[in-house]
Amino acid sequence: MGYLDNIIGRYKYIRSMRELSHTYTQQYALVGFGNHCANNLLPVIQYLQLPLKYICCTSEKKAELISQKYKGVKGTTSLQDILLDDTVSGVFVAANPHSHFQIATETIKAGKSLFIEKPPCENERELKSLIDTIMLYGSQHIVVGLQRRFAPATQVLKKRLKGDGKRHYHYRYLTGLYPEGDTLLDLFIHPLDYVTFLFGEAKIKSLDVIRSRDGGQTLFLILEHQDIVGMLELSTDYSWQDAQEQLSISTDKGQYVLDRMERLDFSPRHSAIWGIPLEKVFQNNATVVSLYGRNGFVPTVGNNQIVSQGFFSEIQAFADMVENRCEDNHAFCLESVKHVYSIMAEIKKYMNIIDDHIL
Repeated sequence: MGYLDNIIGRYKYIRSMRELSHTYTQQYALVGFGNHCANNLLPVIQYLQLPLKYICCTSEKKAELISQKYKGVKGTTSLQDILLDDTVSGVFVAANPHSHFQIATETIKAGKSLFIEKPPCENERELKSLIDTIMLYGSQHIVVGLQRRFAPATQVLKKRLKGDGKRHYHYRYLTGLYPEGDTLLDLFIHPLDYVTFLFGEAKIKSLDVIRSRDGGQTLFLILEHQDIVGMLELSTDYSWQDAQEQLSISTDKGQYVLDRMERLDFSPRHSAIWGIPLEKVFQNNATVVSLYGRNGFVPTVGNNQIVSQGFFSEIQAFADMVENRCEDNHAFCLESVKHVYSIMAEIKKYMNIIDDHIL
């Protein structure tokens, strides 16, 4: 027992030393302080112990309270205070989506590394302007905060899909009404970006829009990628209390089911002879392999929803780039969202035609 205790004690010591040695030295600023910032981004920044120098907001009263609540952090309403401070290397932007383009432009021109929450801008024209600004002023480290790309289940799924013949997929993204913003730009960008991230550029083969009297909006799309076709149902005509997000992917080896980024299962494909499914002849229990899922019993960081949804990894990836601990990952830069903005532009064009026809 003494030998085993020594091994366990040594492991715990090495683990704690590894955590303590993982420190960040650059200065950071956070622009925006709404619910998303306070609940999803700031807790990760604090956990990683990123040296946060500023939190910028639009309210003088809120800025004063920020300075009181967060020791060592200056609350401010001036973006210029941050951009003119040479000690600040990285800027997190999660403000009102309508202001993202202007804030991002000024941050890039100031030579700061930029983490920009989705949507980084409102249309293709603004996206091109941001990319041109990077080319003109020189690129620091840029990450777009589409957190599903960083989710642990996504990393598992991408590896599993490599080399597996893909057939088709079905994506359901169902929420309640969304009167406070742009449904397409604020909500539907998530599933549209996710499928282009997984499967590459796509063309719209079919599109239909249904609007309910109380403001609900539903899109039915068929997207054709290079080696897979998918159907998407995106809707705000359901419920926030029972919001649903599920992606089912049919491949030559079997079926993957990703449920809300919280659980990833795989069911091997059953054999068939002359088109006859053997599972109908021989009644066997279906085999379901769990590839990812949070353990609700073990209270570790990895079992926190902030991790499973991808918020933790997107912030850590950005900070590691700023600290030059890793190479820039261009899969997460502004160029990487060009495809999804192209799809959204086509959807908006179709919706405008419908609106004009109704009027």
